[in-house]
Amino acid sequence: MKKILVINGPNLNFLGIREKNIYGDRDYDYLVGMIEEYAKTKEIEVECFQSNHEGAIIDKIQEAYFDNVAGIVINPGAYTHYSYAIRDALASVTTFPKIEVHISDVNSREKFRHVSVTEPACTAQIIGKGFDGYLMAIDMILSE
Repeated sequence: MKKILVINGPNLNFLGIREKNIYGDRDYDYLVGMIEEYAKTKEIEVECFQSNHEGAIIDKIQEAYFDNVAGIVINPGAYTHYSYAIRDALASVTTFPKIEVHISDVNSREKFRHVSVTEPACTAQIIGKGFDGYLMAIDMILSE
């Protein structure tokens, strides 16, 4: 059975609490449940991981290489804009697709959010599609 790793970075555990005007009322548990239900319909295994710590995210990306995953869906959160360490970890795993997802349209928000240092190390980027962006990313990985 194919396995996809979904990584969420800092503050995504506060979905439904923070900036509801941007991210909506649905919480992180809702997102995870939605992803897990979708994975069942695709007959794949999915692991959802969230951390507010850069090193833990890097460790998880590296573990994915040894776990022989079919791909990674990653929302690096604010690390998107400055974490060259996460970018390098993503670039180092070349045996599977990596899709960067952002719930909001980062290009229509503050200027600092317009730059993604992690996106060049990914296969594709999906922005502004809400929680559905994660499902779109899973489909992209499965179509590879």
